[in-house]
Amino acid sequence: MSKKVSAAFFQIQPWEQRYLQQALPGKHLFFSERLAPHHLKKLRDVTVLSNFVNSPARKNIIDGMPKLRLIATRSTGFDHIDLHAAAARKIVVSNVPTYGENTVAEYAMALLLSVSRRIPESRTAVRNGDFSRRGLMGFDLKDKTIGIVGLGNIGKYTATMAHGFGMKILAFDVAKDYAFAKRFGIRFVSLAALLSSSDVICLHAPYNKHTHHLINSQNIRHAKKGAVLINTARGGLVETQAVVTALQTGRLSAAGLDVLEEEELLGKTRLRKTLSPAARTLLRLNTHVVQHPRVIVTPHNAFNTQEALQRILDTTVQNILAWAKGRPRNVVRERV
Repeated sequence: MSKKVSAAFFQIQPWEQRYLQQALPGKHLFFSERLAPHHLKKLRDVTVLSNFVNSPARKNIIDGMPKLRLIATRSTGFDHIDLHAAAARKIVVSNVPTYGENTVAEYAMALLLSVSRRIPESRTAVRNGDFSRRGLMGFDLKDKTIGIVGLGNIGKYTATMAHGFGMKILAFDVAKDYAFAKRFGIRFVSLAALLSSSDVICLHAPYNKHTHHLINSQNIRHAKKGAVLINTARGGLVETQAVVTALQTGRLSAAGLDVLEEEELLGKTRLRKTLSPAARTLLRLNTHVVQHPRVIVTPHNAFNTQEALQRILDTTVQNILAWAKGRPRNVVRERV
């Protein structure tokens, strides 16, 4: 017997809402921009919550939804969900594990090319009427060494493209796919060796308590002088102060960042006085990074293609219907 489904979706665009209404006929569906505590009165009968990374399901949200039985996040990462609170209530958590391997990898390479060929500066110069090419010299990717931190699905796509550019490839990962590595001439090394040898450091690792500040003030000092940092994974992988210092000293020559540590703080500049001292410090550091002339920062946009979003919706619908039939799929577990 199928379970009764009353689902709430957050961070949904109008076209996505229309698709979900057609894909889940006969279900009671609630749509809103952001998931916030003030929504809870409307969500007391909801059995399925479908959120995204900027609508976290923390303990207070989960506790405020007494009939909740499934959290179907429309993302691969699930650090925005309190898995302990969900497990305590026996709430199933499902994700979308493989929607955007090529999508995110393409974006990482786009950031790298934008940095290496100074495309943003070139565009600004031309808009200002300057066609002199002064200060716009870039560098080749061919024969440079890229260090990929996290050689999972996305990391492998990045490695494939880097190989096509003629780059040398190093990788750091707790799980080692030697067959894939051999195919593309990839060498597995320690994180320290990767940092000290890579012209480009590209992050594709998941974010959890083990990878928090994986790149930090201690180890970034040993990065190859003038390295470029690319991060399309999670902001919390990198200690922001470490990036600021490395840019100041020239340890990092540039960065392409689609994510920042506690990036939501950038939308709270008007509420600066209500933030904790630590949050104010991080906001100041993030602002410095955003305004740095050799850093490209984009708004967590690497996943955002028509094809990837469609794959996300398709898998989310399948996750919900499978759960309703008593056969949950793409289930994630609480980390130990």
